[in-house]
Amino acid sequence: MSNANFSHLSDSEIRETLMLQERLQLLQQQKECQGDFLEFVNYMWPEFICGRHHKIFAQKLQEVAEGKCTRLIINMPPRHTKSEFCSTYFPAWIMGRQPKRKIMQTTHTGELAVRFGRKVRNMMDTEEYKRIFENVKLQADSKSAGRWETDKGGEYFAAGVGGAITGRGADLLIIDDPHSEQDALSPTAMDACWEWYTSGPRQRLQPKGAIILVMTRWSALDLTARLLEGQKEATADQWDIVEFPAIFEKSGNPLWPEFWDKTELEKVKASLPTQKWNAQWMQTPTAEEGSIIKREWWQPWKNESLPPVKYIIQSYDTAFSKKQNADYSAISTWGVFQPTPDEPDSIILLDCQRGRWDFPELKRIAYEEYKYWDPDMTIIESKASGTPLTHELRRLGIPVVNYSPTRGHDKSTRMHSVAPIFESGLVWAPERKFADEMIEECAAFPFGKNDDLCDTMTQALMRFREGGLVSLNDDYLEDNRPPVKRAYY
Repeated sequence: MSNANFSHLSDSEIRETLMLQERLQLLQQQKECQGDFLEFVNYMWPEFICGRHHKIFAQKLQEVAEGKCTRLIINMPPRHTKSEFCSTYFPAWIMGRQPKRKIMQTTHTGELAVRFGRKVRNMMDTEEYKRIFENVKLQADSKSAGRWETDKGGEYFAAGVGGAITGRGADLLIIDDPHSEQDALSPTAMDACWEWYTSGPRQRLQPKGAIILVMTRWSALDLTARLLEGQKEATADQWDIVEFPAIFEKSGNPLWPEFWDKTELEKVKASLPTQKWNAQWMQTPTAEEGSIIKREWWQPWKNESLPPVKYIIQSYDTAFSKKQNADYSAISTWGVFQPTPDEPDSIILLDCQRGRWDFPELKRIAYEEYKYWDPDMTIIESKASGTPLTHELRRLGIPVVNYSPTRGHDKSTRMHSVAPIFESGLVWAPERKFADEMIEECAAFPFGKNDDLCDTMTQALMRFREGGLVSLNDDYLEDNRPPVKRAYY
């Protein structure tokens, strides 16, 4: 409103009008922030950088607040504001909207749970918060960060996993990262967390109360996995679950490009073991129990340089296209060698890669891989683009052996057929990133999302198992090649 509009008013009337305008603006702001969780976050946290996943996250929390969702699991990578959202801003917002609520906050340590409680309590004591929620105050004696009350009878209680919560009730149970990094290495610790959850917090929930589990995945035995397994029972808790990978597998785009660009995420990926990256950042922990090929069966080749090899096998598993929802095409290269002169022949992974390639790309990469490694045998499964690739490579003078699984030789059967080779300690892998990817995919089979590298592995090792890997003497006479072909560095 311009000053001209006030020309007919007295000074006192102008002041009153401005006060009314300010009050109307405040009421509008209160309405927006009280009614919309994301608006509240934006108001209380001006520096917040909102990503697409935050909008989804906020909407699910909104549904919890409105009683539309009572069992929610959010899995997301580190440093993507899961705790700020769920364990700081959301409890404060809930207490403002529903000041009689009883909230129980848990995490893997009591100290961290209390820290969350302190943040919520301190936020509710700010002028910004009081501007939005004018009628909610902390009890005068609420000095403890881990246990405090509102003047309307609401309660907040913080506890670590394993902590005593006897006698406590909750309308809202928030579990934020119940596992530590040390827990991830211990199935016993995972079991203890589950026992604590079922005997403690779950039993403290009031009728029609809500549970929110927000966490980074750690293993196939973590709390998320246990809850999802439990919901197979029709009468058990049924969960809404949202999983946020750091990088979307189909598009290759980062989850939060406004903060974490792909280059930074790739640096994180390169610095972590594949198992940790898959679990913590991609929310796809490898299933350990029941795996056919166990991680510990792989023999680690610790030397910087790869060993001299006698015979090289190159194995392909091909897909139809490069579309983002298509399967991967995969290539792995293996070398037959003797770890020591007194040991039998073993096989070592020399290289592997996978990608979504169109046929011209696949043909080019296959030719380059052949020229680089000079394999003694190239195996391509006769499916998808495998048949035309075979024809093209043969036209280029590259000998290719087609592999066609016989009836009864499905993927699982083939994995079982090569498992004894692993158990015998004959399969080696260098300490390289590409080897980690192969090891993790094999360990996850048959529960993993991808099995393309697995397929190339079984083809190569089935050939190794069958024998026939010794080249004829005439081959060496023709071109004077030494029995040991080459060393790789």
